[in-house]
Amino acid sequence: MFRRKSTTWIWILGVIALAGVAVLLTIGNYNYAALNPGGNDFLVHWMGTRSYITEGISPYSDEVALRIQNMVYGRPALPGEHELRVAYPLYSIVFFLPFALIRDFTMARAVWMTVLELALIALCFVSLRLTRWKPLPVVLMLILLFSLFWYHALRALILGNAVILVALLIAAGLLAIRNNEDELAGVLFGFATIKPQVVLVLLLFILLWSLSQRRWRIIFWLVGTVGLLAGAAALLMPDWILQNIREIIRYPGYNPPGTPAAVFAVYMPGVGRQIGLGVSIFLGIVLLIEWWLSSRGDFRAFLWAACLTLVASQWIGIQTDPGNFIVCYPALVLVLAMLDERWHRSSTWMIIATLVLVFVVIWLVFLRTLERSYQPIQSPLLFFPLPMMLMAGLYWVRWWAVRPMTTWISSLSNRRL
Repeated sequence: MFRRKSTTWIWILGVIALAGVAVLLTIGNYNYAALNPGGNDFLVHWMGTRSYITEGISPYSDEVALRIQNMVYGRPALPGEHELRVAYPLYSIVFFLPFALIRDFTMARAVWMTVLELALIALCFVSLRLTRWKPLPVVLMLILLFSLFWYHALRALILGNAVILVALLIAAGLLAIRNNEDELAGVLFGFATIKPQVVLVLLLFILLWSLSQRRWRIIFWLVGTVGLLAGAAALLMPDWILQNIREIIRYPGYNPPGTPAAVFAVYMPGVGRQIGLGVSIFLGIVLLIEWWLSSRGDFRAFLWAACLTLVASQWIGIQTDPGNFIVCYPALVLVLAMLDERWHRSSTWMIIATLVLVFVVIWLVFLRTLERSYQPIQSPLLFFPLPMMLMAGLYWVRWWAVRPMTTWISSLSNRRL
């Protein structure tokens, strides 16, 4: 009885401490947001959701787009400028509704940033659990700091990009698969479709893998969750899918280059597009081979293939943006975990060096190629550093990463002896 009461008090104190941290973060975020206008990714969906729930105006309408542009530019967007239009599925309002109820955008942005900061911390710990890695305290502290301040996290945080929540849903879904919680995995992946271009290739892999493993509940709950979300949205706005498709089609027209073909075409107008298409086709073939190989292995092989899919899908030819690369974070943790598994006694400096390399290279590329406009504009060159480093790292550790669990447990036992 005493132990039960003690556990209860620990939970209560933990909740109070978390609430206190959240309040302090929100105060700090509010001061930052008041002095630094921005958060445009969040603004688009805050305004779209708020306009719909308070006035019944479609978030995909020109009227809502004009409101957003006036808040950002002080006028309608000029030709060639970002049009700041809603392009998420309508059911994404599930995520933005609580914040859209806050009338003051600065306060709404501050609270949203707090949620994203906590999500980044959660992403770190979920990714560690996913790989069964328990790093040394000093390494854990460095990983936590890295998780909050590396380029692809900090940029997404400042812009208010919901991709941070998508990354957490993906990592949690993979962890649920590892724990045989297939229903939960399907639901988490279903909600991750609020940014469908980010998860489309991964979900195709998961569906194929689930078929090969006869894990029908993942498929049922994934398809069922998306179906229920889409159906509920259709009750609110029957033609939302058509409106959303129109926005998706026009999206590449006002966004920076978002595929390898488009990025290569910027620097090599003559043959760049063909080179980019070749890269996408090559990676598509590689993924098909690795998917087939992973279907014959255990969860470790599946996890490695899933991480490779997250990284390679950024270059597969589907419109995306370096701002979405935070979804590759579990792949980075997997590489670090395999370094620790393989070179346990001497891995600390290798892990620190890897974190420093990723941190410095990407920030350096951003700062050296930065263009200033209504907000800092990243160069298309940022399309390359992280995927290149992660694909090299994943194939470097592939042999250890895909070994059967029995071999892995045996190696751990021998190492402890």
